[in-house]
Amino acid sequence: MLRIAKTGLFGLVAIAMAVVAIILARGVIEAPPAADPAPLIARAGDFDVTVKRDEWGVPHVYGRRDADVAFGIGYAHSEDDFATIQDVLIATRGQLAAVKGERAAVSDYLVNLMGIWQTIEANYESGLTPEVRAVIEAYADGVNYYAALHPGKVIAGTLPVTGKDIAAGFMFKAPFFYGLDKTLIAVFEGRIGKSEGLSKEGVDAFLPAARALHVGSNAVAVSPARSADGATRLLVNSHQPFTGPVAWYEAVLHSDEGWHVAGGFFPGSPFMLHGHNAHLGWANTVNEPDLVDIYRLTLNPDNDNQYMLDGEWRDFDKSIATIRVDLWGPFWWTVEREVLRSEHGPVLRTPNGAFAVRFAGLGEFRQVEQYFALDKARNLAEWIEAMKMQALPSINYVYADKQGNIAYVYNAQFPDRPEGPDWAEVLPGDDSSLIWKSYVPFDLVPKLYNPNSGFVFNANNTPFRATAANDNLKPADFPIRMGIQTDMTNRAMRIEETYGADRSITRDAFHAYKYDLAYSENSRMAEIITELLALDPEGDADVAAAQDILRNWDRRTDAANRGAALAVRTAEPVISAEIRRETPPVLADQFKETISQLKRTFGRLDPEWGEVNRFRRGEVDMPVDGGPDIVRAIYGFPDQDGTLTARGGDTLIMFVEWDRAGNLRSESIHPFGSATLDASSPHYADQSPLFVGMKTKPVRFTQEELEPHVKESYRPGDR
Repeated sequence: MLRIAKTGLFGLVAIAMAVVAIILARGVIEAPPAADPAPLIARAGDFDVTVKRDEWGVPHVYGRRDADVAFGIGYAHSEDDFATIQDVLIATRGQLAAVKGERAAVSDYLVNLMGIWQTIEANYESGLTPEVRAVIEAYADGVNYYAALHPGKVIAGTLPVTGKDIAAGFMFKAPFFYGLDKTLIAVFEGRIGKSEGLSKEGVDAFLPAARALHVGSNAVAVSPARSADGATRLLVNSHQPFTGPVAWYEAVLHSDEGWHVAGGFFPGSPFMLHGHNAHLGWANTVNEPDLVDIYRLTLNPDNDNQYMLDGEWRDFDKSIATIRVDLWGPFWWTVEREVLRSEHGPVLRTPNGAFAVRFAGLGEFRQVEQYFALDKARNLAEWIEAMKMQALPSINYVYADKQGNIAYVYNAQFPDRPEGPDWAEVLPGDDSSLIWKSYVPFDLVPKLYNPNSGFVFNANNTPFRATAANDNLKPADFPIRMGIQTDMTNRAMRIEETYGADRSITRDAFHAYKYDLAYSENSRMAEIITELLALDPEGDADVAAAQDILRNWDRRTDAANRGAALAVRTAEPVISAEIRRETPPVLADQFKETISQLKRTFGRLDPEWGEVNRFRRGEVDMPVDGGPDIVRAIYGFPDQDGTLTARGGDTLIMFVEWDRAGNLRSESIHPFGSATLDASSPHYADQSPLFVGMKTKPVRFTQEELEPHVKESYRPGDR
């Protein structure tokens, strides 16, 4: 139940050396043969689907059957981002090092350590319904069809993609959202503490990152009781990297069998992960309950392939992971590493001993079932039934529907831990009574339905502050062993201070609050400013001038603001280190370093924030409002010219509304456009000016709404 932070120093070198140390062979290995494209192309004839793209290039996929639509979205998404889909598939198979080299060996090892493919092979046919298998297999066929028609884009050995690949992708990725990868790496390196996990960024998908992207999310639902016009409103506002394996792709699906959704999809997913259908919608935010337990094993001194459990020596379940590592040109390393499992779960040998790890999602393969059920839910009761599957190991849900219901679920597979032990510590591995076997039932998971306050929210904060104070859940009602987080973010505070302070929210206000640009007076940022103002400038004129700037700063991050650059660039490294539970830089030193950098780059201590904070995409280079942990979230990374380039934060934003009569209205915006990788496409950055301007476009949900705006209509393969 140890908590591992989102970011920190990643021990790539140690891992790579450990892998290389057990090399069995080196030599030239022939690439896998290319798949025969003929059967992949022939299977396209099994599907009846049309893709219609609107003026923004957003695909609207129409089909008679759910499988037809799945085939269509697989093909359409491949048109716009095949390279990322292919990377996701290769990573899921544990073969990424063969493409990206030794930096990816850790990802391949984790696939084996987590038992992804053993679980999928054992349960795919018997554990997934025929309906879901038909959908994910059709999606795979759509990807295969695109790849077969574009062989120059295909890495040898990728084809054919199968339904098992799709199910395995969900299984592999889901536990990383609550930080499992970071725990595994920390144990591997013999550390108990904060660690950095796998990158969620672009070309480094699933690879160790030197600095992880700060991600978060906002979600708000308002019922008719709190809206000025009796409408029900939902904000969908996940904060993700702009590109890569967990970057959003927008689409609308419409099947005659009742699968009709609009919202966000990840590469490799046929299912709308959050957004809405005609009846209801939901938004997701990352939560971080404590879902991992670590056990110190006692090894047999005469046989280190055995461990003690209940007074007896038990044999490890042992297998070998074979990892092919790309070197250069035709040269490869082939390495092998043992994969151990005990009764507890995966086992890692470290310099400090052997440790077993038990985690939420261990052996769970039904994520595809739950997402499909959520997509097809027509009312709150059906949506709750889908949530009761508890196949998703974590992630908050904020819900709203056309009947005016709202809800918040702090969703997780909470281990049903017995009372007694301190689950925040490393546990003895020789006592089987400490090996939990099940999860806390859904009825006991923290949740709120239709609070009197008329609103619910989450911004990666504690579930004990999710609505008005009188309606909030009480910590005393939930045992400490559930590991529920208690932290707050600036975004959560500002939601309380905006949405939470307005008892009659108009449509315009609902939108405006989403683009709030301020740090709360109760935020960590405000505390740091107070600390900076208390520093003795010691006769340094620049420090004194900088303090004057901060003294007059309004804690806002609008592009024209002349205090934000100094404040954000001083405080962000400190706050980030504190989040990672690392030693932060000395605040006074960081302040002086920022002063020096701003003078050197901009010739003054108070450049406009928009001079520093930039949004860049293709030929687009614009100042952008917002910043770290702002409700209008923008996370910029330093460039050589001293500016910051936005690389994550607000991504696909959706405003969903049902009026008093239940009529649906939906708006969205993407930071780039539908062509997430094709710089030659008109949709590579066509939404960027709207995104930077904090504006939206309509979601053409029905065919009647879409038809006047169809710019291209085609069957896959005919475009």
